[in-house]
Amino acid sequence: MKFSPTIRWAFVTIILVLVASALGFQAAVSVLDIYLKKEAIPLRESLDTIPTKLGKWKRVGADSRMGEAIVESLGTRFYLDRQYAIDGDPAKGIVTLHIAYYTGMVDAVPHVPERCWGAAGLNMVSQPSTRLLPMDKSKWDLTSGPKNAATGDSYPIAQVVDPVTRRSESVLLPVGETEMSVTVFQDEKNPNVRLVGGYFFIANGRLTSSPYRVRTYAFDLSNRYAYYCKVQFSAVFPADESVIESWSAQTADLLNEVLPHIMRRLPDWSEIESSQSKDS
Repeated sequence: MKFSPTIRWAFVTIILVLVASALGFQAAVSVLDIYLKKEAIPLRESLDTIPTKLGKWKRVGADSRMGEAIVESLGTRFYLDRQYAIDGDPAKGIVTLHIAYYTGMVDAVPHVPERCWGAAGLNMVSQPSTRLLPMDKSKWDLTSGPKNAATGDSYPIAQVVDPVTRRSESVLLPVGETEMSVTVFQDEKNPNVRLVGGYFFIANGRLTSSPYRVRTYAFDLSNRYAYYCKVQFSAVFPADESVIESWSAQTADLLNEVLPHIMRRLPDWSEIESSQSKDS
């Protein structure tokens, strides 16, 4: 079958326009310093090096290790699943700390309780709600830290003491409020208790409780690198109206202790911002 000269010229023109558009797009991306593909950033230390004793909180049992199928579903091998109790006594209540670190793959859909626990057969008693956890900032330096490039806010500075060497080190904390998305669940097999789960994300040095906003924070086109980290706390309480308050009190106390240690393991985003600024 032969096409008329007009159709052939139209076809050639379309091909040339597509090629020119692709080359122009690549040139624009290069000139504007836009990064559509993010480079991975390694953790500074493994998450399982977070101390097993944090203030009055002590680890209970060994860290949980997930099977290959669950790890594949989680989407990362960089995680920590650990239980803490006050004085290491389970009778005083156990809080499960789950941390999952993602980098170089910001399009991954975060695994959150309202999706995963519901799929596991638990019934959602309350819709997810945002709760601001009170943090003890009395020992933080709130003004001397470098500024986050995206917000202009100063990174708070906290001191972390190495449990082995006892040396103190300054650590930059993420900017933003410690808001957590909290959901209450019930197991039909045990209706007298409630499982409360809450989480937030640390993405490129910023805090958010939204699984949708975290991708916006991490996928900033001006950044060559990207990471985000989910931090989740869960605990079981008797079924009454105070479950969220009880969970909040315990979680805030443990979070005050563990947050600087988490940030000591995550990449120093201020350092990355500084190096990107020098390269541009």
